[in-house]
Amino acid sequence: MGWKAAEKLIRHWKILRGDNVMIIRRKDNGETGVIKRVIHSLHRLIVEGKNLKHIKQGQGREGGIFTVEAPIHASNVEVLDRVTGKPCKVWIRYLEDGIKVRVSRGIGASGSLIPRPEILKTRTTPRPTVPSLAELQ
Repeated sequence: MGWKAAEKLIRHWKILRGDNVMIIRRKDNGETGVIKRVIHSLHRLIVEGKNLKHIKQGQGREGGIFTVEAPIHASNVEVLDRVTGKPCKVWIRYLEDGIKVRVSRGIGASGSLIPRPEILKTRTTPRPTVPSLAELQ
């Protein structure tokens, strides 16, 4: 898959933090995990406990072997279908009452709804506080 095709695929993000995904390429091929972080600007994801890399001693770090989770390109993972447990494509559909939902689609997919992960209800960074008018005076 060329870069333009991959960029077109991820123009509208359908993969969210907290989704169960399967890695379909690279050294962790076939392994599953939960998305820990999404880096939109680089089109990359960090999957919990996968794509581990060693880092060397550096400024502010002691010597030794440390493993960190390296980012994976978004085109190298697919969301797992909840019913069949197989990797599938994610499509956006609207229900009759106008609610936007994610639906599994592709070979081995059941066509079931993929709910938004519960972890999205909690924020990773706190919202900035805006001072009230009374505090400014």
